[in-house]
Amino acid sequence: MDAITVILIAVGLAMDAFAVSIARGMVVKEGRLREALLLAALFGGFQALMPLIGWLAGLSFRDLIAGIDHWIAFGLLTIIGAKMIYDAIWGEEEEGADLTMLTALTLAIATSIDALMVGLSFAFLETSILVPVLTIGVVTFGLCFVGFTFGCRLGRLFGGKIRVVGGLILILIGVRILLEHLTAPA
Repeated sequence: MDAITVILIAVGLAMDAFAVSIARGMVVKEGRLREALLLAALFGGFQALMPLIGWLAGLSFRDLIAGIDHWIAFGLLTIIGAKMIYDAIWGEEEEGADLTMLTALTLAIATSIDALMVGLSFAFLETSILVPVLTIGVVTFGLCFVGFTFGCRLGRLFGGKIRVVGGLILILIGVRILLEHLTAPA
């Protein structure tokens, strides 16, 4: 597999994590650099780890997860997005802005499930996994850090109610993942 193909795959896989990073950046109040680095590291790490797991698992695991991966991602993103919207409308102004490790891990897992399938395809193509995994991790880290920073600027520009937009973005990403899988040809 050539370098350009690997980079394009990495960018494609990073798009959901990039969008979530923007959404998360819009609502953060304090600790911007720490949270940006945490999210970028978790998203990059999981985006790199999932293809490795998929590659190692091979064909038998594909059949097990392929039927439910889109439901898992949809559920996790919808719950987190709905909580962001709830906190923005009914919560206190400062409440809900802090990122917990559990939320960060949940977001990282939800946005990296598709990368598991990519790892399976690498195994089927008998592709070496080291370069793609490293590329996917680094590209995702970079895009998420930039996305988070951009989101912070949007949040400062538009104020506290931007959390509703961030929550809607997470829900829409979950819906998109679900629809892609439900309408894909078998």
